[in-house]
Parts: sequence; C-alpha cells; structure tokens
Amino acid sequence: MDRIVVAYALYLLISIPLTVLVARTLSKHGRAFLAEVFADSPGLAAAVNQLLVVGFYLISLGFVTLFLTSRASVPGAREVFELLSVKVGTVALILGVMHLTNVLVFNGIRRRHLAPKPPAPAPVPYPGMPPFPQH
Repeated sequence: MDRIVVAYALYLLISIPLTVLVARTLSKHGRAFLAEVFADSPGLAAAVNQLLVVGFYLISLGFVTLFLTSRASVPGAREVFELLSVKVGTVALILGVMHLTNVLVFNGIRRRHLAPKPPAPAPVPYPGMPPFPQH
C-alpha cells in the first residue's frame, strides 16, 4: 500500500475521533450554560445546543476533509509521521480555537442574560393625558 494512503488513513483515524470528543465535550458542558440562559424554556436550550453541535461538526469535519490531501512526498515512515504531525496538529489547533470561541459565545450569552435589565422608559405624556400615579 502506498505510504501516502497510510498517512491519510491514520490522519482520519486520529482527526475524526478528536473532533467527536471535542463536540461531545462542548455539548455536555454547553448544556449547563444554555439551561441557565433558557431556564424558562428547556426545550429551546436543548434545541440550541443541538444546533451548535451540528454546526461544529459541519465546520470541523469539513476542514478535516479539505485538509486531507497533500502534495508532500512520503518515501519513508519518518515522512509519514512528519506529515501526520503537521496535519493533526493543525486540526487540533483549529478545534481548540473553535472550542474557545464556543466557550466565549456561551459566556457572552450567559452574561447578557444575567445582566440587570434597564428599567422601561416612562411613556411620553401627550396633551390631555392624565398624570401617572406616584408610588
């Protein structure tokens, strides 16, 4: 079997489970953030969590697939490992950036939800409008 095909197979055998592991972690721990934000609607929290996971899979696996090919020559085992280290390392960095971005988005959503709401502005009086009772 051609060494480049072995490198491709090993790349997929490492990258796909790594992607699944990160997605499951994001889903499991992101659920707590979303449950707090959507406390009044747990169904909506679950739906948003699932949509985020699907988006993560599409982007991650799309990148893994597009990054599969290589023009590098791999005459020996050393070159196979060097090619794999670059490819898997790049995928790990991209997944890390996506994970960090998801955490920041979850935290932003949570912070916005927990921020005190400004009071509603008082209606602007118009001529002939009765005065508001004072509390």
